[in-house]
Amino acid sequence: MAKNDEGPHGVAVIDKPAGWTSHDVVARIRGVLGTRKVGHSGTLDPDATGVLVLGVGKATRLLRFLTDLPKSYVGEIVLGVETSTLDAAGEVTATHDMSSITYSQVRSATGPLTGPIEQIPPMVSAVKVGGRRLHELAREGIEIERRPRPVTVYRYDIEPVPGEPRVWRCEVDCSSGTYVRTLAADLGAALGGGAHLRSLRRTAVGGFTLDDADPIEAPTLRPIAEAVGHLPSVVAHAELAAAVGHGKVLDRDRLGVGEAPGPWAVLDEAGELLAVYEAYKGSTKPAVVIPR
Repeated sequence: MAKNDEGPHGVAVIDKPAGWTSHDVVARIRGVLGTRKVGHSGTLDPDATGVLVLGVGKATRLLRFLTDLPKSYVGEIVLGVETSTLDAAGEVTATHDMSSITYSQVRSATGPLTGPIEQIPPMVSAVKVGGRRLHELAREGIEIERRPRPVTVYRYDIEPVPGEPRVWRCEVDCSSGTYVRTLAADLGAALGGGAHLRSLRRTAVGGFTLDDADPIEAPTLRPIAEAVGHLPSVVAHAELAAAVGHGKVLDRDRLGVGEAPGPWAVLDEAGELLAVYEAYKGSTKPAVVIPR
């Protein structure tokens, strides 16, 4: 945990409780840590639980490098019942007799929903259309046409839940922007009926897992550098570190990155993050410089 007169700085990994919005968590952490400079790297639905990564202080400037990290989830899919929100929070809109669906059929139906696919964002999502978020329109009873968006589902494993014949436990690894509730609804449709999602829990954001997560009332601040620990890194000696600290445009050879595409986390010899650099007209330039 790094701290100076401006307040605390670092990365917090929170196990978000059910019933809290991501903004609720940010507000509580602001109070717990005594700073306004807190932001999150990606919304988690109020009814969902699990990994929510926050930037605190100087680390808020690095959240954009976390937004596109892949995510992992576990959840339960209820076959035979469709809802208005595609999850258990919505009103039932249709029911289907899917009692004859077999394990083999369910497993086969996940195949076309794995890999590069296109999803239509649900109306209860935070996607903006025409300057307004879809969930705001949905609360007003407005439904609009949404364009499919490309996402990637790396893994979609599913197993029956003992004692609940219509309920299936799923484990999903996916790209940022994937809606697991849509995967559940699409699975139901592929099986000739319908389905909705319940008990969603995010188990990982990039390399941050539930093992790293703290309760909301007792956050641990990790070093700022962990926010970009997934990026290739460069260690800068004293002279180079001074140039990086001043935000200078640097030749690729001077930064020591060769022809790699970037971006790169630039660290000092003690492992402290100095900046994130990116490719720029055959050279490199700072995307973010961390004030010292």
